[in-house]
Formats: sequence, C-alpha cells, structure tokens
Amino acid sequence: MTVSSTAKLMSPEEIAVRAGEQIPFLLYPEPGVFAARALRLRQLAQGHAMADFLHFAAELAQAQHEQLSRSQPALTLPSQAQIEQAAQAGQALLAPARWPLDPVWREGLRALMHTLAARLAAGPAQAAVLGLAQASDSHLDLQAQRLLAGVMLGLDLATAPLIAAGLQLYWTQVLSQLQARYERDKVPNQLAPFGRIDDPLVCPCCASKPVASITRIGADGAGFRYLSCSLCAAQWHYVRVKCAHCQSTKGISFQGLLAEDGSTPEGAAAVQAECCSECGHYLKVVHMEKDQAVEPHADDLATLTLDLLVSDTGLIRHGLNLMLLFGDPETEGETGNAPPDTKAH
Repeated sequence: MTVSSTAKLMSPEEIAVRAGEQIPFLLYPEPGVFAARALRLRQLAQGHAMADFLHFAAELAQAQHEQLSRSQPALTLPSQAQIEQAAQAGQALLAPARWPLDPVWREGLRALMHTLAARLAAGPAQAAVLGLAQASDSHLDLQAQRLLAGVMLGLDLATAPLIAAGLQLYWTQVLSQLQARYERDKVPNQLAPFGRIDDPLVCPCCASKPVASITRIGADGAGFRYLSCSLCAAQWHYVRVKCAHCQSTKGISFQGLLAEDGSTPEGAAAVQAECCSECGHYLKVVHMEKDQAVEPHADDLATLTLDLLVSDTGLIRHGLNLMLLFGDPETEGETGNAPPDTKAH
C-alpha cells in the first residue's frame, strides 16, 4: 500500500464564490448519529485487518444509540445568562472549562457499560466493561478529567475509549436537549445557544478538536466541507483547501491510498489526508460524493494505514479520535497529536 497525491485544488476565486453561498454554519447531531456510526463500522469491518476492533467499536456505538434512544435523563442545562456570557466571550458554551461535568454523566456511563456488556460474548472484553461499570465515582471523574484535558499522565488507555463513549453520550445529550429547549421556548431576539466563536478550529459547541472533516451532499451544505467534532458530534463549516490546524491556504495537498498495482482500494477514494506543508500537520477528509455512507469517526478508524503512511513523510496528525488514543502514559500533553500506534490496543 502506498500513498499518492490526488485531487484538484480549488482556486482562491472558487473558494471565495462558494464561501458566499448561504449554507448552515452548524449541523447538529441527528438522533441516529450513533446508529449510523455503528452501521458504517460494521460495513468497514468486512475483510478488514482490524475487523475485531471495528466490530467492537460498532457494538459500542450501537450501545450509545440505544442509550440515546431511551428516555432522556433530566440534565442540568445552561441558563440564558450563561449562554449570553459565553457568546460575549466568544467561547463555546459547553467547553469543559466552562461547563463542568454533571454527576449524572456517571449514571449514563454505567448504564452504557451494562448495555454494551449485554451485546458482548463472555470474555476479557466483557469483564473489562463490567469492571468499569463498578468503578468508583472518583476514579471515573478523574479519568474523564484527564481525557477531556488531553493529559496522558495517569490515563488508563485500556478503558479510555469506554470513558470517552460515556462523555460523547453525555455531551450529545446536553447539546440536543439545550437546542430542543431553544427551539421550543424561543422568543423574539433571544440569543441562540450556539453560533460562531472566536476560534474557528475547535467545535463551536464544546470546543473540542475535530476527528476529521467531511464534504457533504444533499440539501444541507452540499459540496461544502464541515469539521466533525470528536466529542459532541456537531459539525461546523470550514472552507475547503485550508489547514484546520494553522488556517494556511498555502502548501495544501491531498494524499490517498493506492494499492501496489496503482489502483485505488475499494472505499479508499472516499478518504484522504489534507496535508499542510506550512505547519506540518494533516487532517483526514471523507467525501460523501465518493461514498454516501461515509462517517468521520468510523472511516477514520478504518484508515489507520493512511495515518501511518502520511506520518512516515514527517507530518503530524491533527484529528482526535477518542476511540483510539495513543501516547506515552508517563508524560503530559495533548492526545491525538502524534501518529497513532496501532499496537496500543
């Protein structure tokens, strides 16, 4: 498997024209967001070298969907005053630094683990899942805080994806309930909970890094690129051919996978790495026009070969996938900023 440079770059004029079109800035997660992820993971697992891992990730996403589909817990939501304060500060309303974890997240995590365990065969994986469900409140909170802060020191990499799944569920629930409350109770001139913030590189809802970006088709943002949040599943518009790490429009190239015979492997054309020579980082982009079923989290997990090949050129991964963390547990630093080690799990 080799890496190749592909795709015609849009000119600055084309970008400017398209950027002037009226499109939604924010796309909120659909009720079936986790079900779609699970389905895509199962599709990608067929014949994949990491089939077992992808199947496990699919079961986890399906468990998230089942929890999200059940009666929603009564979550504490930001007040209108807090919404206005965040907007005035130009910050994401649900950023972990601004919106501390509600203890109810632990109840959601434990319920999620029991739902997942019921979907797994008896064995080490099921035992680990049930073990996490029995963990103390202090352990769960500490692991969550480290995960949200990107601190590898003291983070249990074996259970981190499970903790992350609980956090994704919680943040998606808060976002969805808050937006639903706004749509239901809004009055003239009332400030919406979410909108543009000062930093265009992080999620405008929760300030998390993107897992990847997606070029969309259909009524909402057709042909436009959105960054996909690694935590709350929101997507926000970000112009094409622009680095999502340093915002440079110079030195952008696209890399994709090629088989030894020069052909493009099935499904690989839908996933590319957008590479920036200015800052030395890259972020994957998945193309719905190539495959309508693409899902940023799932397709990212299934294309780790692309990460390894691009990282061999000296570029650093920018996308953060909470389902596959990597790093030195003896040091502190941001998760997701180095090429992934497929031996970590």
